[in-house]
Order: sequence, then structure tokens, then C-alpha cells
Amino acid sequence: MALHYMNKIYKTPIFTLYLILICLLILPIRPLTKLAYAEEFEGDAERRTAAYSSVREDSSTASLSKLPAEVELGKRSIVTVKAESPVKAVTSSTEGNNNITRHPDTNAITLEAKQAIVIDYATGKVLLAKNADEHMFPSSMTKIMTSYLIEEKIQKGEASFDSHFIVSEKAWRMGGSKSFMPLGEMVRLEDILNGIIVQSGNDACIVAAEGLYGTEENFVEAMNLQAQKIGMKDTHFVNASGWPAENHYSTAYDLAILSMALIKNHPEFYHIYSKKYFTFGKDQKGRPITQGNRNLLLYKDIGCDGIKTGFTDNAGYGMVTSCIDDGRRYIMVVNGLSSMKKRADESLMLLDWIKQNFIHKKFYAKGDIIEEINVWLGVQDKVQLVAAEKLSMVVPRSNQEKIDIKISIPPTVSAPLKAGDIVGKITVIVDNDVQEIALLAKESIDKVGFLKRIVCYFNYLFFNK
Repeated sequence: MALHYMNKIYKTPIFTLYLILICLLILPIRPLTKLAYAEEFEGDAERRTAAYSSVREDSSTASLSKLPAEVELGKRSIVTVKAESPVKAVTSSTEGNNNITRHPDTNAITLEAKQAIVIDYATGKVLLAKNADEHMFPSSMTKIMTSYLIEEKIQKGEASFDSHFIVSEKAWRMGGSKSFMPLGEMVRLEDILNGIIVQSGNDACIVAAEGLYGTEENFVEAMNLQAQKIGMKDTHFVNASGWPAENHYSTAYDLAILSMALIKNHPEFYHIYSKKYFTFGKDQKGRPITQGNRNLLLYKDIGCDGIKTGFTDNAGYGMVTSCIDDGRRYIMVVNGLSSMKKRADESLMLLDWIKQNFIHKKFYAKGDIIEEINVWLGVQDKVQLVAAEKLSMVVPRSNQEKIDIKISIPPTVSAPLKAGDIVGKITVIVDNDVQEIALLAKESIDKVGFLKRIVCYFNYLFFNK
């Protein structure tokens, strides 16, 4: 009789309601937090570590491959270091009197340049340096900053290619390399910029400085302010052209920083730096004057597309070069050489050294599907995680086995989830070099309805499901 009475109670709606309330009250709060990009995530869940052999050689297309599920139990260790600007030091080997600092797993090289540096553009990693922090006279490599400020004015809408500026007597009388801008005439800013970059025109620098800032002195003040803004800590300009002057100096490292900022911040102008010829003005017989770019590497099919040469009697021949090899851009600076040919030869030798000693390792393309994890209280049980951006690194050819890849993700995320939400990250470590990218939810997942949630809570509480 008592058993029959209890069965009747169990089947009543009020009892069901009580049971639901009990589930909601005593259910422990489940730690289901989305992993922030730079947050340390600790717990019992798995840490996935992929061996180097799992890395795809070419991820130029967004394939759907995954890392193999080699699993190591233990705490998640999240490393949050990321190189986003040039770094002053590398794990290195220094070679005696040659004073060259390079990665210890690379071949020795001898340079005649008094100052030199090689930097991986994408990460700012210094691959080689020789007296890279030593003060030197930058000669016409100064004009990289001059053109930078012109481009900045155009970007801000404060000038345009069709702006016209007058050629003053000071500009017209400038010695050294010239664009032959006619005294007293108005010249388009596009021609002025081409004259500075391609022809290294000292007169064009003065026309731009006076036209945009009133005086060359005002322009130089802006040059120095911009240098500090982008991290050139060992540079001081005195004029806009690189004309020999006391207290006008820079370093190979600072010129590399400037060049990287130029490419990154002013991409719409960068094609000008690869021009081989520019025609402007007329000679005494009225014939157009065409001058060639003094960067000899532009005339070779080796992937070089800039940036600027320089020469003075005291400083010698120098050049800032940007080259692309296997889809990777490198910035090279040499200075203090004996001839135009020698600066080109040394730059070419550095490019060959890069090819011999480093490989561009392409780990992931943007949108690659990396993992799949559970979704708590979602209308779908799982969500795919994709790479937020491409991840590639320059790796010494001789130590590729030292690559370590870690995927840091929670075992479960809670709904609702939006496509593009950051859920985890991938860390790639090569020696002391660390690169990271976020892992994003591939699609949006809504939260289940109220009744379904009750069922989920009940299953979790009593069946741990």
C-alpha cells in the first residue's frame, strides 16, 4: 500500500518540478570559460604537442589538415611572447675581428662592410649583424625618412600627388645628385617623390621640405620626431637629403627599423622604390632627362624591390635593400664599402647566405582547421577551431628538429558561441623564438532552449554526461 502511494507521488507534476529545482540548486558551477588569447589556462585537460614531422611544408592554401593527436598529460603551459618589432639580439656566434654576430647554426661569412644587418621582416628577427648599433653617416639613405614624411602627408590628406610646390633657389643650388628641378617653377609632388626615391635628388628633398613644412628646419624636426615614434633610438637628422653635416647620424639597425615601418605603413607607395628609371626635366638642348636607379640589384631577377642607396666620400657606399625569397621578405643594410659594385656584391652575398642557411617554414594558413572541441549547452555538440592568421617562421636549416608546436585549448566551451570568438591558441617555438596565433570558432553556435538545458543539467548531475 505504501509502495503504491509513493509511485503515485513520483508521477505527479509537482514532484517533477521539485526534482528540477533540486537539480538547479545543487548543480555545481561548471568551469567552462573561453580561453582568452594571452591568458594562462591551467587544469587537468590534455596538452597537445605536435612533433616537427607533423608540420606541413607548404600551407599556401588553407587545407583542412590537423596535427596528429600525440597527447601528453599535464598542465597547460601558455607562452605569451610574440616578436612584433625588431629585436636587438639573437642567440649568436661572434666571429673574432670580423665582429659579425649570427645564429650559431649558420655558416660563417666575411664582410667588408663596416656596418651591416639582416632582418626577417615578418618577425623582426635579426639574422646577422655587424656593428649594427654603431653610429654611421647615413648619406642618401636619409631620404628614406624624407620620402616617409611625404607619403605620410599624402595618407593624411594634407597633400596629394597633384600638389605643386615651387623650386626655391636653395633647392636649385643643391649639389650632389640632382633631379634637375627648374628654378622658380612649380613641380608636382608625384614627380618630387619619384625624384627623391629613384634619382636621389637632393634638390627634390628641399622642394618637398619647404613645400610641406615651410622650411627645411621644420621638416628636419618632423624627421627626428618620426624617428623616435617608430623606435629609431640612435638616429639624429640635420638635413632632409643626407648632405654631409656634423651630428647627422644613424645606425644600420635604425635604418632597418625605418625601412620596415615604410613597407608596413605605406604599402601603396612602395612600388616606387623598385623603379629602375625616372624621367624628369630637360637638358640644355631640350631633351628629356632620364636617370637610372643606383640600386644595381633592381636590374637582376632575384626578388629585390628597393629601397635606397647612399654615398659620401667619408662614409663610403651604403644601401638598404629589401628582397623576397620563397615568399619571405628580408631587410639588409650595408655601409662603408668602396664602390657601387661592392655594395651590390655584398648585399647579394648576404641574400645568398640567407638562402643557404635558413628555410621559410610555413606552418599554418589563415582558416586552417586545427582542432575540434566539445560545446556545453550548444545546439551542436562540437565546434571546429581555425587559425586566425597564417603562421610561418624563418628557421635555420640545420636545427629543424628543434621545432616545438603546442596547441592550447580548453576541453569544452560553453554556448552561445560566435564565429570568430577566440577559444585557444597555437604556439610555435624554435630555440628562443616564439610565435603565436589565436584559434577561433569557425561558426556560431546558439544555446539550447530551457527544457533541453534541464535535461543537460540532469545528465551532468546524475550521469556525468
